[in-house]
Amino acid sequence: MIKDYIFTSESVTEGHPDKMADGISDAVLDAMLEQDPDSRVACETMITTGMVVLAGEITSKSNVDFQGVVRKKILDIGYDDSAKGFDGNTCSVLVSLDKQSPDIAQGVNQGEGSYKEQGAGDQGLMFGYAINETNNYMPLTIDLSHKLAKKLTDARKEGVIPELRPDGKTQVSAQYENGKLKRIEAIVVSSQHSDNFSLKQVEESIREEVIKKTVPQNLIDEKTKIFINPTGKFVIGGPMGDCGLTGRKIIVDTYGGHGAHGGGAFSGKDPSKVDRSAAYASRQVAKHIVAAGLADKVLVQVAYAIGVAKPMSFLVETFGTEKVNIEKINSSISEIFDMRPKSIIERLDLLKPIYGPTSAYGHFGRVLDDGFKWEKLDYLEKLKSLF
Repeated sequence: MIKDYIFTSESVTEGHPDKMADGISDAVLDAMLEQDPDSRVACETMITTGMVVLAGEITSKSNVDFQGVVRKKILDIGYDDSAKGFDGNTCSVLVSLDKQSPDIAQGVNQGEGSYKEQGAGDQGLMFGYAINETNNYMPLTIDLSHKLAKKLTDARKEGVIPELRPDGKTQVSAQYENGKLKRIEAIVVSSQHSDNFSLKQVEESIREEVIKKTVPQNLIDEKTKIFINPTGKFVIGGPMGDCGLTGRKIIVDTYGGHGAHGGGAFSGKDPSKVDRSAAYASRQVAKHIVAAGLADKVLVQVAYAIGVAKPMSFLVETFGTEKVNIEKINSSISEIFDMRPKSIIERLDLLKPIYGPTSAYGHFGRVLDDGFKWEKLDYLEKLKSLF
């Protein structure tokens, strides 16, 4: 195992075209769950110059104004004028949504299919990860990348740097020695901006208002490299610069390349899809183990067969950092955390319209008042009591 290395993670702002697509898909999901909590939603979005396309499979009793939902989301992000490259007021919105396949539905609906218990909405494997190098048990590189991206957006929306535009990307590289975080090697921040904002103005404002107010100074030294808009100009951005697609930022959404990924995207999917709900539950398990002091670093894997409730496998890997018997950890979490789809949905209260905020700045590492229950340590004392 490599002990001395540099590791890099990235994040993007809500105005990045792929994140816009994620945000629109989750806005549609929330609108349907608000009217019908039992909605089955698999909504994909493609967004390009002047046009948004919704496609996928939806079965719901709700009556949603898709055009209105899409336009509101785009305007909330900040694309409200053609001079910025996109305008939510005037863009074309095409809708091609069909019903969920009855063959899939019978495997998920309780009391139908070969197994009468509510089964997984698809086969697949999901991962959860936690590490004790930050207060929220996230890897520092992805945590700081998200915070820089959020700060970039806040500086724009709050008028601190009004010349910025919605599209942006961040990246953090950290140096590790003997497997432990030592310092930040490099920071990259790129932001779309108005045409009359010079590169020097971009560099100075982002350095002062974004980087210095976000990154802990004890992790930066004279050798830390900082790149701000390294291409020299970033006026054309958002859907005019690149086509955006739902589910194309799955590493940004999770752990920034740390741990592992099963390949399933989250946004636009209701919680009957284990791609989403089981990934959230796996993070809940991993975070509890590290927060309880049972291990310094944890990767949780769970796998399902379509239509079957009980997981095919449920594994905890601690990379040799465990403080107690690893078999005891595995048996204890199986006792506390029921990983059947219906149990996950109930435990994490996933039938509420809570998904919009997840679509940018990470699905993990943040706690909201009415959501993100997978980040709350509700079972910490119970887990500790078993040891």
